[in-house]
Amino acid sequence: LRTGETSSRELTEVHLAAAERDNRALNAWLSIDRERALAEADAADARLAASRSDPDHALDRLKPLLGIPVALKDLVSVAGGQCTAGSRILEGYRAPYDAHITERLRDAGAVILGKTNMDEFAMGSSTEHSAYGPTANPWALDRVPGGSSGGSAASVAAYHVPLSIGTDTGGSIRQPAAL
Repeated sequence: LRTGETSSRELTEVHLAAAERDNRALNAWLSIDRERALAEADAADARLAASRSDPDHALDRLKPLLGIPVALKDLVSVAGGQCTAGSRILEGYRAPYDAHITERLRDAGAVILGKTNMDEFAMGSSTEHSAYGPTANPWALDRVPGGSSGGSAASVAAYHVPLSIGTDTGGSIRQPAAL
């Protein structure tokens, strides 16, 4: 991205295509915000291009995740976006603000593709107990990815994103990492 060999838009489009193509089998994503992700990628590309043309080596001052696609577990708030925590109780709820981690990712330049599936209210260890159906392990569709951050883990394992945010209280990241 920094050399201009590829663009954030190209990278984002490839990851969006993979996520949209594979999600029927995996159910890793509860929502994908293509329009917003592409707008964020275009903004990152503009900043990268401006930095490449800066004679004062502005590339050294770029944000560390500038233009990199990221997924968020569906209990992390994104202003104006869905936030169900894997539960139908919160269906239709739109977050009024960005969670702190969302703010930090935006500050670092990340491109947020969407929200990943999870056990309802993070109460589970397999990502089989989402109100929106179970998530499959992309390496063996008849197996679980672990949970409750299984949608986040599956999105990385299936190459939908290079980075995804989960949460862990009782093994919700550690179990998917092991599976």
